[in-house]
Amino acid sequence: MRHVTVDGVDVPALGFGTAGMDTDEERQKAVEAALAAGYRHIDTAQMYDSESAVGAAVEESDVAREELFVTTKLTRDNRAHEAVIDSTQNSLDRLGMEYVDLLLIHSPDQNVPHEETLDAMDELVADGLVNHIGVSNFSVEQTRNAVDHSAAPIFTNQVEYSLATHQPDLLSFCIDEDVLLTAYSPLKLGSALEDEELVAVAETHGKTVRQVAIRWLLQQPMVSTIPRSSNPDHIERNSAVFDFELADEEMRRLFGIGGGIDEELAATIGL
Repeated sequence: MRHVTVDGVDVPALGFGTAGMDTDEERQKAVEAALAAGYRHIDTAQMYDSESAVGAAVEESDVAREELFVTTKLTRDNRAHEAVIDSTQNSLDRLGMEYVDLLLIHSPDQNVPHEETLDAMDELVADGLVNHIGVSNFSVEQTRNAVDHSAAPIFTNQVEYSLATHQPDLLSFCIDEDVLLTAYSPLKLGSALEDEELVAVAETHGKTVRQVAIRWLLQQPMVSTIPRSSNPDHIERNSAVFDFELADEEMRRLFGIGGGIDEELAATIGL
């Protein structure tokens, strides 16, 4: 398993997402399959209704809590100071855990100033209930403002980022500021799944196009990704991405699917 080092902390670069599943049973079985396949970075959220299933899956597994990196996120309704504190404790109760590794503001769309939310999150860090804090779906400017305000470092910005959906300005910011870019929906590729360049690269390595799409993300600095699935075969296949490496020229070709890469960013990430 590859790790990304953020603020001195090693985070498994490949994580498992738990959004979009219908029942607790489906969620728990999916997380159990992910843990069995070697995932040690698990992403949940208050709005996913998956925290209890994540906790139950971890409880049933042989994986020690200390081996895991667990993320959850505040809903839009839990941004005021006391709501942050109370809802995070409720999240911990559902997870059956004494702390979460990472707590995020789920989106910037709310009526409470981000500063108030971040102040409460900082308190949770000081109290040992949360190890790190971050944001999700924030722009570069919003992320910079959060970095400037928060006493605790902003650990990540979790955004949609894939072969088909580039965010070069955000990636550059994250590299410069030691902020993890956590890529959700890495396999939401649409017509890009049939792109000739992607198909050719996959054939070269004897891998599926989805495995190549995940590997492309993992070879970028300061990037982790959290594919999701409830199919055990897909869960395992998505994790089988550490036995091959994309050449620089292949990385450049794949960047072209989403619009290319400018030379400054290419130099920054070693291409």
